[in-house]
Amino acid sequence: MTRKKILAISGSTRANSTNESILNFITNKYTNLFDVIIYSGIPALPHFNPDLENDKLPQSVKDFREQLQDVDGVIICTPEYVFSLPGALKNAIEWTVSTTIFSDKPVALIVASAAGEKTFESLLLIMNTLGAKIGEHAKILIQGARSKIIDGLLEDKTTQADIQKLITSFQETLNNKR
Repeated sequence: MTRKKILAISGSTRANSTNESILNFITNKYTNLFDVIIYSGIPALPHFNPDLENDKLPQSVKDFREQLQDVDGVIICTPEYVFSLPGALKNAIEWTVSTTIFSDKPVALIVASAAGEKTFESLLLIMNTLGAKIGEHAKILIQGARSKIIDGLLEDKTTQADIQKLITSFQETLNNKR
């Protein structure tokens, strides 16, 4: 079986963030299933402006869209800032609204934060609106996430088990893609 190409996006722009640690855990643990590319360009994307479509589209946005288009699936892992998505992640997603990039694209969602309920609801609503294919168990809320990372490594066994369920569901969605 060929490994699926996955773009992993952290909603945090902080170096060595909890979210990046979780994506690194997934990247390292599931190398037999996925070829994961962690997208690091969110801070470089300009503010969303619908007037910049077509021939005026900034190169960083073109590159982001191409990376999304060229993968089999996407994993988003984000914190919650003031009961919402981080602005940089929301901005990145907004650059895809005029496209069909997320239509029928298998997506897994992880909100890893202190609480995270509002961001979880919001991210799920946004991705469903964009037409992403999200398996029944391909979305998890990791509350108290920072305490589950020790020296940059995800050590919490319960969280690891939750991620395993997420990956199994995500893989089923990837394999059932038309």
